[in-house]
Amino acid sequence: MIENKKKPNPIDIHVGSRIRLRRTMLGMSQEKLGESLGITFQQIQKYEKGTNRVGASRLQNISSILNVPVSFFFEDAPGEHATTAGGMAEASSSNYVVDFLSSSEGLQLNRAFVKISDGKVRRKVVELVKALAAEADAE
Repeated sequence: MIENKKKPNPIDIHVGSRIRLRRTMLGMSQEKLGESLGITFQQIQKYEKGTNRVGASRLQNISSILNVPVSFFFEDAPGEHATTAGGMAEASSSNYVVDFLSSSEGLQLNRAFVKISDGKVRRKVVELVKALAAEADAE
C-alpha cells in the first residue's frame, strides 16, 4: 500500500509553532484567535501543527491580532542561514528564548514578571534569579 499522506512543510510547522508561542504568551485561547479571524479553533489547531498552510493575508491578520510583525513568524525558520552580524551565536540565543517561553515555567514567569510595574522591583527579581542560578552552579 502506498502512503499518500503528505508531511507538513518544515516552514509551515515553524510558522505554526510561532503562532502558538505568541498566542500562549498573550494568554489567548485558540477559540479567541479563531473568533477574531472568523474561523474555528480547529483551523487554528491545524495552523499551529503545520497541517494547514497559513495564507499571506491570513498571516497578516494573525500578526495584527497578536501584535507582532509578520517577520516574527519566520524568525529562526529552518533553512534560514545566520548571516547577520551575530551569526550562529545570535540564532542559538534566540532559540534559547523560544525554548524558555515555550515551557510552562517560562511562560508563567514571563507573565508574572511583565505585571511588575516598578522598575526597581523588576531589577531585584532579576538579581534574585541570577543569585539562585549562581548558587545552583556552585553545587
